[in-house]
Amino acid sequence: MTAVFLSMFIFAFVGAVTPGPVNIIAIGSGANFGFKRTLPHILGASVAYSLIVLVVGLGVNELNTLFTQLMDILKYVAAVFLFYMAFKIATARPVDQSKQLQINPPTLIHGALAQGVNPKAWLVSASGVSLFVPVEPQALLYLTVFCVISFVVCTLGIAIWAGTGHLIGSALANARRQRIFNLSMAILLSGSVLLILIPS
Repeated sequence: MTAVFLSMFIFAFVGAVTPGPVNIIAIGSGANFGFKRTLPHILGASVAYSLIVLVVGLGVNELNTLFTQLMDILKYVAAVFLFYMAFKIATARPVDQSKQLQINPPTLIHGALAQGVNPKAWLVSASGVSLFVPVEPQALLYLTVFCVISFVVCTLGIAIWAGTGHLIGSALANARRQRIFNLSMAILLSGSVLLILIPS
């Protein structure tokens, strides 16, 4: 059982720490607003991912036709929301450190929405549930453990990106560097959206 839980952890960590829309938003927020002010985004995305794992584990994954249709719809919803977030990042004004508290970083709701419409989150969770949650017996136990591990590891993975952003934030002290960084993050986020839309 310990080996299975360790495998869950490794699987979830790889899924959480690899580049994706939620992590790109986290590094941008960490750089512009600092780690502490990015925590709501991290928490929102992590709670949303755990709920996705729970929903998938409770049976949505077994309804293959519905799941396929959901993925088709979700990728377009994701594209609209994530393009909106990319636009906000690209057009963000450079942050004056003395006025930083007047500017709003991504919120808990933004984090939850970004994760909730992220097809990668649904596909990774479906793969994880099919790998680690047996049909019977002890399905509920394994699903519960996988949800908890997913929350912890998702929080850790996004926090690494936000922390990295926080560390490079001091290098973005002038307005020109901030604009270049924000534009780069917006382009990366838009690129990840285009990858979602490309048929696999």
